[in-house]
Parts: sequence; C-alpha cells; structure tokens
Amino acid sequence: MDAQDLADSLPDGVVVADADQQVVLASAVAGRMLGVAPADAVGRPLSDVLALRDQDGRAWAACNTPYAGIATRTAVPEQSWLLPDGTEVLVAARMHRAAPTEPVHRVAVTLRSGRGRARLDRERSDLVATVAHELRSPLTGVKGFVQALLNRWDKLNDEQKKLMLTTVSADSDRLSRLIAELLDVARIDTGRLQLYPRPSDVTVLVTRIVESVRAGTARPIDLDLGLDGGAGLPSVHVDPDKFTQVVTNLVENGVRHGDGAVRVHLETVPEGHESDPPGVRITVDDEGTGIPEEMRRRVFTKFWKGGARGGSGLGLYIVHGLVRAHGGTVTIADAPGGGARLVTTWPTDDRRQD
Repeated sequence: MDAQDLADSLPDGVVVADADQQVVLASAVAGRMLGVAPADAVGRPLSDVLALRDQDGRAWAACNTPYAGIATRTAVPEQSWLLPDGTEVLVAARMHRAAPTEPVHRVAVTLRSGRGRARLDRERSDLVATVAHELRSPLTGVKGFVQALLNRWDKLNDEQKKLMLTTVSADSDRLSRLIAELLDVARIDTGRLQLYPRPSDVTVLVTRIVESVRAGTARPIDLDLGLDGGAGLPSVHVDPDKFTQVVTNLVENGVRHGDGAVRVHLETVPEGHESDPPGVRITVDDEGTGIPEEMRRRVFTKFWKGGARGGSGLGLYIVHGLVRAHGGTVTIADAPGGGARLVTTWPTDDRRQD
C-alpha cells in the first residue's frame, strides 16, 4: 500500500506539503471537502489548495503561517474553519523539522467534519434544556409558597403555614437531588467518581430503602429477603451512600413508571457463577408495560426517558455508572407480570479494578 492509498483509507482528510510549501499528497476525503481532485492538488501551493476561510473571510494559511513563527513550534491546534460551500470543518496541522531550530520541511494538515461537534453542541443544548425544565418546576413552587408566606403571614393559620413549608422543603430536596445527579454525571463522564466502599449489610440497607420509598407512595412495595429473612445473605463491599442511591432510584423508577405492585427480591450469587462474581443479586420488578428489547441498549444512556411521567433522564445512566464502578452488573429483562425487571449484582469483595 502506497502513501496515497493509506491516506485515502483514513476517515479524515489529509493534505501534506513539502519544504517549498507545495502539496505532495492530498487524500480523497480532503479532495471532496476542498472541491479539488487529489491529483490536481499535487504541485500546487498549500495556501491555494486549503481554500478555507473563517467567519471574517481570512484564509487558514495566512492566519496560522505554518512555515513561519517560532522555530520550536510543532503544531496548529484544531480550529473551526469554513469550506468553500460554507460547511464547517475542524482543521489541525503538524509541522515537521529535522531539529528543533531547523526550518519546517513538511506540513501535514487534517480536516475533519464538524458534524461531530455540532452533535456535541446539540447534546449540550439538550442538557441545558433538561436542567432548566427540571429546575423550573420546584423553583416555581418554592418561590410561590415563600411569596405567599411573606405576603399573607398574618392571615394564614399554623396548619396552612406548615403545609406550605413542608412543600417548600420537599421541592428543595428535589432540587438537591437533581444537582447531585448532575454532579454524579460529570464525575462518571470524567472518571473522577469517588467511592468509599466497605463491607455492608445489604439486608439492612435495602429494608431501610424500601421503607423510605413506601412512606411516600400508596403503591404496594413487596420486599422478599428469602426464607431466612436475609440472614443468609453475605455482606457486600459497597459505598453505602452510592448503593442507597442506586437501589432507591430503581425502586422509585418502578413506582413512577410501572403499575401495580413493585417487588424487590434479594438472593445470593454463589461462587463459580458463570457471569456474575460472588455477591448479592437485587431484582426489582414492576407490573407496567415493560421496556421493549430493542430499547434496552438506550435505557442507560443520558437523557433517555420512558413513558410520559417525566424525570431528568439521568437516573438509569447514573445507576449504570455507579454499579459498574463497584465492579457489579446491571441488566434489564421482562418481569413475570409483564413489566420491567432490573437486576443489579453487588460483589462481596473489592472489584473496582476489574
């Protein structure tokens, strides 16, 4: 395979110029972007072939002067430029020298479609829109009740004041949870999630979680700890706060998006299990419509929402990230009653490096 074939096989466009600033190689992708046949580009000045302009009409070569400037300069960082047809393209360059103070003898320029950055911009816009929508509702409630208390304090009786303050407290908790979710998303994305795992009694933690969720809903939540009431379950090596966050999210998800009863079942994962490490398996079933098999890959992505009952779309993304960070697994299946079944496994030992 010669240099031209190799350049043509790359996903990004490539243009290479020699010490005389003449193009010696242009890939097929670069030719399509720049509107020139690769063979016709060879021998022409680099500044002519790179027909790129910025928003002010300035040329790439004139702005970046790859053959001039500081003698130790080796690269031009990726920048956004416009092709002749107005399409955005991301351009970077590498300058090659025989020695740090020698003149540039080769310049290699890459051109990458700006669609990826546009998609990233749309995702950021989605994030802003989602956060704004989720923050607006509780903030509106807080502001409205506080304003009513300030304006009508003397006309409200104690029960009315207590109801308003209780609502303000609940909305404040909702805001705190959303902010915590956003921080967790950022930490998961950047690999800076901090865990403080230790041996923990899974029976105590899950029982506490189920009782807490039961207190806030009229839906039945059944907890199955096994025939021995959970006495035979091993301890799990988890961060108790993160474990509580995950299981609470799964149970509340069953309450919010399912119908009928929510069932939480705990069982031991024995040594030598074919797919899961030794530990505890927690299964949460609901009686809703379930999650179609073709949609299950998307459930753990950011901003995925199922049904019409709202939510930030971050909960299951965080669940997936936190479970995996502990060395556990999370899967989706069909519940016996036709709803969704979410299964998480939690190891008995520290498997964060696995």
